[in-house]
Amino acid sequence: MKIIVIGASGTIGKHVVNALAEGNEIIKVGSKSGDYQVNIADAASIKNLFEQVGPFDALVSTTGDAYFGPFKDMTEANMRVGIDSKLMGQVNLVLIGQHYINPKGSFTLTSGSLADDPVPMAAAAGTANGALDSFARGAAIELVNGVRINTVAPGVVEESPAYFPYFKGHIPVNMHRVAQAYVKSVLGAQTGQVYKVL
Repeated sequence: MKIIVIGASGTIGKHVVNALAEGNEIIKVGSKSGDYQVNIADAASIKNLFEQVGPFDALVSTTGDAYFGPFKDMTEANMRVGIDSKLMGQVNLVLIGQHYINPKGSFTLTSGSLADDPVPMAAAAGTANGALDSFARGAAIELVNGVRINTVAPGVVEESPAYFPYFKGHIPVNMHRVAQAYVKSVLGAQTGQVYKVL
């Protein structure tokens, strides 16, 4: 399979690349590194990526920024970070990518546990996560040619200690378990699912 991994050098992305590497052609994409570069907040950049890569069998996105900070000080600009990057960036990967993906291909997006299990300082991130899960469910019933879509929704991961202070009482998730959720999405047969890894 020809698999595009966006965020391939990131905390989660590098584990996904390793988990899917055997027997597949992995196209590594980043904002500044990888085989190709993309700015997911820019639809023209996304279209350019697909034009360069050509037809593919699966796309995995493990990227997207969102604001963390106190709600009492939050502004529309703060909310826009997650909406423009984590939400619309990944949505546009599907809206544009559906015209390049091979029949029976799959999209796997990254949301997160904050959609259902909020913590202080994370209302913006939780909003983006919840919207991504809903988008995947809606898209799943309309994608054609057997194309599938799922989201992976991990809790705070063990290799992101900078986020631990936000997640009081949460047990960081093992990276192998997180990566296997992406493997399940890419190599399995389900669609419209939210794979929670807690």
